[in-house]
Amino acid sequence: MNLALWIVTGLLAVAYLLGGGFKVITPKEKIAASGPSARWVEDFSDGGVKAIGALEVLAAVGLVLPAVLDIAPVLVPLAALGLVLMMTGAAITRVRRHETRFVVVDLVYVVLAGFVAWGRFGPESFIG
Repeated sequence: MNLALWIVTGLLAVAYLLGGGFKVITPKEKIAASGPSARWVEDFSDGGVKAIGALEVLAAVGLVLPAVLDIAPVLVPLAALGLVLMMTGAAITRVRRHETRFVVVDLVYVVLAGFVAWGRFGPESFIG
């Protein structure tokens, strides 16, 4: 179970580090032009998109560093829980925009981050 949690955590961390970093350094208009799955940025200000990207980068760091450094490892499941909330919001945004075919991807991220949160709060906790 611990190995599965680390694999999922690593994959999530890489995905959110790259995706969040892209949102932080790329202008909103260029993100929107990158394809139909990125048109959600039209509902947010440029600063809002950058803030979402920064939160994703922080979550990616929070998924890995606290456990690796053994400094406040309770932050790992909290970061995962934050991603669950963020991706739930993303799914809601997609539904409101009638982009239902992309909701499935958001829900996969919800499930993966939920698995990490559950595993690190519960059976494979770093706490205690």
